[in-house]
Amino acid sequence: MELTHDELAGIVDLFGALSPSELAVAGDELAFKRGAELDGPDVDEALTAYRLVAFDPDAITDRTTDEQLLAAGPTAFPALPDGAEDLPHILDVDACTPDRAALGAVVEERFRADAARAVAEDDHDRIERLLDVSYDLETWAPVALDGVRDRLDTAAGD
Repeated sequence: MELTHDELAGIVDLFGALSPSELAVAGDELAFKRGAELDGPDVDEALTAYRLVAFDPDAITDRTTDEQLLAAGPTAFPALPDGAEDLPHILDVDACTPDRAALGAVVEERFRADAARAVAEDDHDRIERLLDVSYDLETWAPVALDGVRDRLDTAAGD
């Protein structure tokens, strides 16, 4: 069984935020319910695509954990996989609501670093993708990316 990036985002969104280990347990539970094996969810790819975002929970949510947490990101269209509605009854995880403005600031910082790296490496595919992400991110959280988008646009035209 494989979970799409949007299904990963849907599972995370069901709780507000989950740690990577909690997300892995959720995936295992879904696979067990289906009598299937889970092909490890590719959280790293979902993070790269901004379908999921990682953050330190201290200032962003009321959940305490030693791990980073994952939340549905600005490019995600969260979708619940079959059977996911039972996960809150199966997992011993308290739901939370990450502060969107604080989460947006964390994602903006990461986005700016990704954009600078893509421009420095002259990675046109990544630059084009980040241009799209910039609009999603501004809609998703109270951030302004005009300046970085201008740099990406300039680099895309080179």
